[in-house]
Amino acid sequence: MLFGKKEEKTSNTLKKKTPKKPVVSFSFKSSEKKATGNTKRVDDSSTSKFELAKVKAFFEDQKNRYIIGIVCLFLAAYLTSSFTSYFFTWKADQDKLETWSAIGSEAFQDNTTGAANNTGTLGARVAHFFIHQFFGISSYVIPFIFLAIGLKLTFKKEFFPLKKSIKISLFYGLLASSFFSLIFQNSSFNPGGGFGFQLNNWIDLLIGKAGLISVLILSLVLSMFAFFNIRLDELFSKLFPNAIQNNSETIKTELVNETTINSNSNDNIDLLSETNSKTSHTVYPPSELEHTEASEELDAAEQVETPVTAEESVNTIEFETPIIETKPAAKAPSEDLELEVEETKKEEPVSKVLPDSKENYDPTLDLSSYKFPTIELLKDYEVNNQSTVDTELLEKNKNNIVETLKNYKINIKSIKASIGPTVTLYEIVPADGVRISKIKNLEDDIALSLAALGIRIIAPIPGKGTIGIEVPNPNPEVVSMRTVIGSKAFNDTTMDLPIALGKTISNETFVVDLAKMPHLLMAGATGQGKSVGLNCILVSLLYKKHPSQLKFVLVDPKKVELTLFNKIVRHFLAKLPGDGDAIITETSKVVNTLNSLCVEMDQRYELLKEAHCRNLKEYNKKFVERKLNPEKGHRFMPFIVLVVDEFADLIMTAGKEVETPIARLAQLARAIGIHLIIATQRPSVNIITGTIKANFPARIAFRVTSKIDSRTILDAGGADQLIGRGDMLLSTGNDIIRLQCAFVDTPEVEEITEFIGEQRGYPDAFMLPEYNDGNDSEGGVDINLEDRDVLFEEAAKVIVMHQQGSASLLQRKLKLGYNRAGRIVDQLEAAGIIGPFEGSKARQVLIPDEHSLEQYLNYGDETKTE
Repeated sequence: MLFGKKEEKTSNTLKKKTPKKPVVSFSFKSSEKKATGNTKRVDDSSTSKFELAKVKAFFEDQKNRYIIGIVCLFLAAYLTSSFTSYFFTWKADQDKLETWSAIGSEAFQDNTTGAANNTGTLGARVAHFFIHQFFGISSYVIPFIFLAIGLKLTFKKEFFPLKKSIKISLFYGLLASSFFSLIFQNSSFNPGGGFGFQLNNWIDLLIGKAGLISVLILSLVLSMFAFFNIRLDELFSKLFPNAIQNNSETIKTELVNETTINSNSNDNIDLLSETNSKTSHTVYPPSELEHTEASEELDAAEQVETPVTAEESVNTIEFETPIIETKPAAKAPSEDLELEVEETKKEEPVSKVLPDSKENYDPTLDLSSYKFPTIELLKDYEVNNQSTVDTELLEKNKNNIVETLKNYKINIKSIKASIGPTVTLYEIVPADGVRISKIKNLEDDIALSLAALGIRIIAPIPGKGTIGIEVPNPNPEVVSMRTVIGSKAFNDTTMDLPIALGKTISNETFVVDLAKMPHLLMAGATGQGKSVGLNCILVSLLYKKHPSQLKFVLVDPKKVELTLFNKIVRHFLAKLPGDGDAIITETSKVVNTLNSLCVEMDQRYELLKEAHCRNLKEYNKKFVERKLNPEKGHRFMPFIVLVVDEFADLIMTAGKEVETPIARLAQLARAIGIHLIIATQRPSVNIITGTIKANFPARIAFRVTSKIDSRTILDAGGADQLIGRGDMLLSTGNDIIRLQCAFVDTPEVEEITEFIGEQRGYPDAFMLPEYNDGNDSEGGVDINLEDRDVLFEEAAKVIVMHQQGSASLLQRKLKLGYNRAGRIVDQLEAAGIIGPFEGSKARQVLIPDEHSLEQYLNYGDETKTE
């Protein structure tokens, strides 16, 4: 309607303006007739525009487009069904169908017997009309066109180019109709239809059968060039590349010869003849040379600008003519096409590498359908953040700092501010002759002048010639885990165990590699963010590692902090054989688990020694490349991360039983991929002992209550000046970095663990090697030999064949439970096949081979019968 109103206004204005034309002012009748004729034409054009605007407005209405699209999709389905049914029912319906000219009201009359076509009488008539009388099998082009139009109007998306598809389908439909009529011209059913039959007869009468075949072939070839932009030279170059290359070289030499001759003027012909007589090039006589006006002007310009000798003139002509020529510039697009072809050739080696990579062992194939958690599972807390620091507050703090320093006669050269999520760093450059210690001693005075919660002075900042003053922001921002996980620094990292801890003072995402740390100690007062920090570390690893590449050993004496990760027990958790719960809460089980990790460490070092590797990364690379034999005990070894939530409780209850294996793991386990993360809320000397501190170079300190605790954790002060709620200091041995830990809430962790736990996992958790403290082995020798297990002899063969006396080996090979495997081990010890328990070491196998085992068992049975 809007378009209609505008057109009515324009037509009215045209009607009013037409009498004012000078043609109407003449008194001749002929001129008046012309004038009136013009006004009628204007009225006719305005009405036609009005009608066109109505049609345009009708099709621009989204509801109308949607209705038309649905109708087109229905017609496509209906026609396809009727055409397909026609091929099976045309004989049955042939005597009932009349010509299309007779269709009308008779088409809807009831016949004595209905049509056999699935779409009824109307569908049978439509199919008979299109397939029998017109296009034959090519009639399927019509429902295809309706389908293309319907998809575009309904879904607002072109699944294939609409205009080009209609053109191609119509052309090839007509061509196929003629082609099928030519092949099946003598058959009872002509798949080409009446159109193809009549077209072939007409062409046959004009140019004969051979001409008809040549016309069809020519139409096919020309359509390929027209629709698909296929060129003969490209086809020929792909079929005969050597011939094209030789051809191009000869053409280039001829072009160079022609340009060198044509580019010279008549005065330089003698020079060319003299120089070419010395070379193998032939020179044409002057009578055969034809020069254009443009070439003569260019030659004249060259002679005026650069007067050179004979030899130099020949050289410059040979090198400069390709630059002056306009033809090579016109060939630039073709050269680009050749470069595109070369780029596709460069991608071929990448596709050739894929079969080689498939030959390698892929540990992720056990859970090939595993999907990593999506970032949508995390909440974005950045939306509720408000601007923490404005320019007025920055200027006020700057003036207070400068005035405070001036009161103590300390001059500075410059001052700069860097706003972070939690604190703002003011970097000052002191004047010459100012001692750093004087500024450092004014920490409390500067805090008083700024009315801040607590400031921290870095004197000097490592790597810079400045002194830093960290001032807390009045409204600290919340650094969400979503922004940290979604950052480019975390997604593009190639670290083995990447951990996104949070953001620095300069608002940059801080990502660190746990494998390089290699162990981490976290400490801080109660409620300052340790548990959130642990969740942050675990979530970072879950977002980056496959279950086959990483396993967690979780120790939670408080029994409530790490229970959320029980849902991923079959994916990421490791436990002792026979234990029900993978998350360890009892102190006795903690001791056994730590000793079991020591056994795993020793076994891994044995495998590394046999493989001649120095660390886990080299070993796994060799195993993936199938350079290690699994039959000799080699296996793909995942990273193992031990997480202890409250270390102080373990030290208080178990003492040396816990500290000794942890110290041993911290000293030796780095190279074989076992890493420790220990957290405590009591950073005292009797908890964080010298042995622990010496083996944990990476430490995180949350807010503590005293400087003594800060020095206990970091060997430096500053942790007592933190503001809490995730504000932390990270010490990696060289320098101390202040970070704002990312915040991940309990519901977010639940959603992530549920997402992983709902997927297909391993049958059970990752089994650590068994550890026996020796208390149960004392009575093992007194076992009655007559009560041997049914699998005793088979277990003995497995032990002797592998030369490894452990219950875990029997569990894997014989598919036994932990208790039954332990009883069989005791029976083997009583029988003298394996040695006694030796702590963390594997039991010694006393029989060298299977032949000796058979003699031993037979000899033992004979003695019993005697």
